[in-house]
Amino acid sequence: MDPHPANGRPIEDYALLSDRHTAALVSSDGSIDWLCRPRFDSPAVLGRLLDPDAGHWSIRPTAPFRSERAYVGDTFALRTTFTTDTGTAVLTDALALGPATDRGRIRLGAGAPIATLRVIECTAGEVEIDFAFRPRPEYGLVSPIFTAVPGGVLATGGPARFILTSPVPLDLGEDGATTRTTLHQGRQLHFAVQTADLAQDPPPAWSSEAVQAALDETILAWQDWHDAHPGWPGPYEALINRSVLVLEALRYQPTGAIVAAPTTSLPEAVGAGRNWDYRYAWVRDASFTVQALAAAGCHGEAVEFFEFMTRAAAHYRPEQPLQIMFGIGGEHDLSERELGHLAGWRDSRPVRVGNAAWLQPQLDVYGELLDAAWHLRGHLQGLDAPAQQFLAGIADAAADQWEQADQGIWESRGEPRHYVYSKLMCWVALDRAVKFAHRLNADDRAGDWAAARDRVRDAIETRGWNPKIGAFCAAFGDDDLDAAVLAMPASGFLPGDDPRLVSTVDAIDRRLRDARGLVRRYETGSDGLDGAEGSFVMCTFWLAQALALTGRLDRAAEAFELAATCANDLGLLSEEIDTATGSMLGNFPQAFSHIGLLNAAIAIRDAR
Repeated sequence: MDPHPANGRPIEDYALLSDRHTAALVSSDGSIDWLCRPRFDSPAVLGRLLDPDAGHWSIRPTAPFRSERAYVGDTFALRTTFTTDTGTAVLTDALALGPATDRGRIRLGAGAPIATLRVIECTAGEVEIDFAFRPRPEYGLVSPIFTAVPGGVLATGGPARFILTSPVPLDLGEDGATTRTTLHQGRQLHFAVQTADLAQDPPPAWSSEAVQAALDETILAWQDWHDAHPGWPGPYEALINRSVLVLEALRYQPTGAIVAAPTTSLPEAVGAGRNWDYRYAWVRDASFTVQALAAAGCHGEAVEFFEFMTRAAAHYRPEQPLQIMFGIGGEHDLSERELGHLAGWRDSRPVRVGNAAWLQPQLDVYGELLDAAWHLRGHLQGLDAPAQQFLAGIADAAADQWEQADQGIWESRGEPRHYVYSKLMCWVALDRAVKFAHRLNADDRAGDWAAARDRVRDAIETRGWNPKIGAFCAAFGDDDLDAAVLAMPASGFLPGDDPRLVSTVDAIDRRLRDARGLVRRYETGSDGLDGAEGSFVMCTFWLAQALALTGRLDRAAEAFELAATCANDLGLLSEEIDTATGSMLGNFPQAFSHIGLLNAAIAIRDAR
């Protein structure tokens, strides 16, 4: 009997694997239910996460079992221990990284062989193992043909071929490659799947020794990368170290882009239609990500991410709104479409690939990009003329466009509004550009930027402040609150002890907390879609950060620790939490949530 319900396992049941080119999600019962090849944003080869017939690869005991799991040290090699009445087996999973160093520089995943590694060993008694490899390329559209080859199986169908290394004979049929075999204490089985496109001759299946060597190399590579960074001793050390590793795992090796999450269409509310593709890089994340990586000692990684953003975003049309997100290779066209043949996680249709938000105007991105440059000013070796011209153009765009309505940070699909957060980030853009003008070779424009900055400040203080609610509101003239305004204390717009700032943080703390104490994004639905949503993990960390920056350290620690309980047993965070059940919602694992954890921890540490 297949223990996977047809409508989707709990999100928190999954673990992340990564080779910094793509990611896999593995359930606690040993099934890889999500894997895209060769990139994070490629079509899924294993997609049972979104439909029971969209492909999986499972290795698990045939008898009832208990499972426990943990990562191998500071790596993304996963070890799952199955205990049955007759014995114990340990399954170790990883995406092969290849060598980690190049002339003394750690380049994690640069030589990744595009292979998935699985090793199972019986450590006590005997355990009968059920094995099923059922790839379904193109999001489940293709059922490959399986043929035996020396050392394993070749799966052919669609734009790639898959070479499965198997040390035991497999039964081949239209449903896949399957077998049952009994392991006795001390026996190991090594499996691997390599991927080759149609222009390549498929490589030979690996030997068991080659699989073990690739696994050992992968574990060592992750550990070497972790050890090369200073770490974070003290409170919350395990969560913080895992969050730093998650950001590295979600960073696309060839370009340095960070995907918001490695999944698509895990819903913000079950059945409500809020199902988005997050396998892209958002400018929105830039300043938050750079702060988090820099504070964790990952300066080179932060610079690489910033350089990706400026190169992908670069254009010579300041009158044109800056695109808010890009493909991980720098692509601009992220046209959205629906995959009607997929049922969706827990029947939450539609499943979407691409993201129409790439067409939205969002004024906050100007501040987020220039704030990232400001935070990295000590680590940028020098901005070349195109980068100077582009960043100065961003400041010009903020000065010219700040009075326009936009879709806001939450990517509303309703009518544009004058969001306070968007105006705040235009102020940030101009403030940083003034301070940064000499590095942008733009001293002659600093006066105009300063004048525009003062006009933005006046608008926020007069039209964004709502004395009736005692807070900076969601949008000019609103009585509603928006958790994004919690970014104001970190922006430098007002000192941390300003009564308006303190009152705003307190109002959000009172009015946007759910029954569990977690923070919702806003009070009323503004995204043009029906249906409630969960509480947003990032916003609870924002509250913790804002409380620390406004001098309420005990309350900050309480909010942080509450948000930290949203992580699963492996320290991974989703986008949202279901208010009614406490279960995870949204794409997973969510970079924004881990970034929020890191920046809140920084604020609490510094306040102490």
